[in-house]
Amino acid sequence: MTASLLQVQGLRVQRGGQAVLDGIDLQLAAGRWVSVVGPNGAGKSTLLQAAAQLLPYSGSVRWLGHEARHWPARERARTLSWLGQNETGAEDLLAFDVVMLGRLPHQDWLAMPSAADLAAVEQAMRETQCWPWRQRQLGELSGGERQRVRLARALAVQAPVLLMDEPLANLDPPHQSDWLASVRAHVGRGGSAVTVLHEITLALHADEMLVVEAGRIAHQGPCGDAATHRALEAVFGGRIAVREIEGQWVALPRVRPGD
Repeated sequence: MTASLLQVQGLRVQRGGQAVLDGIDLQLAAGRWVSVVGPNGAGKSTLLQAAAQLLPYSGSVRWLGHEARHWPARERARTLSWLGQNETGAEDLLAFDVVMLGRLPHQDWLAMPSAADLAAVEQAMRETQCWPWRQRQLGELSGGERQRVRLARALAVQAPVLLMDEPLANLDPPHQSDWLASVRAHVGRGGSAVTVLHEITLALHADEMLVVEAGRIAHQGPCGDAATHRALEAVFGGRIAVREIEGQWVALPRVRPGD
């Protein structure tokens, strides 16, 4: 029997008095990569943030059998690694120190980094190819370089679950490919990943896809299934077409006459 990663029941989130998520029920299996896609404003990021305990919500969220509200914060931080959308701050910190922040759940209060911490940071920075500028301040780096440092911070946690909201922002195609390899390697080691993505072609590389529309789950299914492809095309109003090219599923723009 496959272990459960996430169980959500009756999840509701309101912002400004308006329902952003409206009674979502969801179950995800562990040991898989799940991509979350949908139009702008559909509630994708809100869903991931609420599940990660970053937003107030009503309903039940359980990670790996733990009721998230009652899960000790330190243990949760060792288990769920978070990379948010358009993160800012820490501009005056060295890139190395930013990545070391990912090790805080493993450290005692005010303790010096251990050999394991140093090794985890170096490994993560080399994997994301940001080790060469480890002694530069985050604010000196380009947008893509900063994103690679923040990705390294998420990897340095060495958590079994990676949660990422728009992790490919500012990354060029080669580093998007590197990110894809990192997620696949993480899952290959027995980990799990849930990622919100606008890059539909890359999202189709996941094991499973959640299609979100108007605060609800419009479809859940394997990325290679025809039903998932039709749901994708429908949620974007027929403006994309999912096709197989050289053994990979890709989302192509479908330009209408007069556009």
